[in-house]
Amino acid sequence: MAHLRTGRRTSLAVPAVLSLTASLGFLPGAAAAAPGPATAATTASAGASAAATSKGPGPDLSYLVNTRTDHRTLASVRREIGRNGGTLVVGYDRIGVLVAHSANPDFARLMRAVPGVASAGVTRHTPLAAASTADMGTPQVLGGAQATAARAAATGDQDPLEPLQWDLPAIKADKAHEKTLGSRDVTVGVIDTGVDDTHPDIAPNFDRAASVNCVSGRPDTADGAWRPSASESPHGTHVAGEIAAAKNGVGMTGVAPGVKVAGIKVANPDGYFYAESVVCGFVWAAEHHVDVTNNSYFTDPWYFNCTTDPDQRALVDAVDRASRYAERRGTVNIAAAGNESYDLAADSITDPQSPNDGTASDRVIDPRRCFDIPTQLPGVVTVSATGAKGLKSSYSNYGRGVIDIAAPGGDSTAYQTPAPPATSGLILGTLPGGKWGYMAGTSMATPHVAGVAALIKSTHPHASAALVTALLYAEADATPCTDPYDINGDGKVDAVCQGPANRNGFYGRGMADALAAVTY
Repeated sequence: MAHLRTGRRTSLAVPAVLSLTASLGFLPGAAAAAPGPATAATTASAGASAAATSKGPGPDLSYLVNTRTDHRTLASVRREIGRNGGTLVVGYDRIGVLVAHSANPDFARLMRAVPGVASAGVTRHTPLAAASTADMGTPQVLGGAQATAARAAATGDQDPLEPLQWDLPAIKADKAHEKTLGSRDVTVGVIDTGVDDTHPDIAPNFDRAASVNCVSGRPDTADGAWRPSASESPHGTHVAGEIAAAKNGVGMTGVAPGVKVAGIKVANPDGYFYAESVVCGFVWAAEHHVDVTNNSYFTDPWYFNCTTDPDQRALVDAVDRASRYAERRGTVNIAAAGNESYDLAADSITDPQSPNDGTASDRVIDPRRCFDIPTQLPGVVTVSATGAKGLKSSYSNYGRGVIDIAAPGGDSTAYQTPAPPATSGLILGTLPGGKWGYMAGTSMATPHVAGVAALIKSTHPHASAALVTALLYAEADATPCTDPYDINGDGKVDAVCQGPANRNGFYGRGMADALAAVTY
């Protein structure tokens, strides 16, 4: 998994990140935060936080404070942050989200009582001081013999490793490339662990101007800040290659090899995707002309954020405001459904791993009130994973009314074996340091859909985010339920799919279709 600290279970011994989706009608008044006249991102001056240096008797933690967006309210809330023992880190004024640090254990409670504050909550359970880097695990690096065999099998204008990419014909991307590779006016933002833009398959299509490091919650545009360090997860680089690896006679081919890709780094060195970083990522995408965002993660530390809890509600509120803002600015947000084999339409789900940066315990949650963010937020496209045989991957979450669309995410060859010359049932992608390797998960399915969305935007350059999403759904290949679903062949049903071919719990509207994206 791309961040093993989350404890997300996968049926494959390879890294993979995740998420989920459903339509929400929660947060009364939460995003009544319409864009205001204030600057989109403002930081506190050195002197403005002097009064906030008297910290309380607790660890220094990060908080989100969500307010109305008028100038008077924002100014008042800023003052109260200091008076309550906090330091303003950054203010996203257009959506009314302020990021603050405080060691006062009562900070969130005090801020909730401030007039104009809709919600406030702590984003983590560990101190802000850096901890040691966790072992992120390693993907299955492509071997020399496999690469040689692939090159020998390549035909026509195929890139050398393309014969190993069974996932491209699964969504008709190979046929789409005969018509177009996509437009260089389209950018996909990879909100993830960072992207190695020096990789030979990524460098030709990398958008430096749209890339950033958002780990602190505040944009860092220093050159290369978007790259993962040697000890950090390769996940974001893998995703970026799946989307837009250049068709350049080197390595593999992305779903949309003619579009640009940007790295929006939001995971800290320990692999946590905290809410303030995610908010920063969406706002950055909105304001830097990013057409599509790929979100293959869940926002730590809660797998599901329950709106009945004031802290968790604040996280949902903030990320919801940020993702809606991006959508209003023309960005299509796409996210992974998750790798726990959960039925997300069930009456209840047992979450054994939250909070994943503190003391986790089993808790039974109501999926109608507790949400994986950003995946289950309104307007976000939720993606389930399929294997080489076109069946729901053994690990993929599902649920009627939750899953919007399906795409290849890979599966064990014990369950779904690809046709030769492909040898692995996993998904080939780029890895830092000029390498290639295999990973699997709904994390790998999501970039296929992001690539198709980028092709739609390339074909319809003036389409709104809503229209791109509508075309993505309308052009999907309807896929009927797999019934019975016995993926391991032991005679027992492993999951139950409900709904018709064009709207069911396993495949949503069906399999993403790259050829249709460039044809209609």
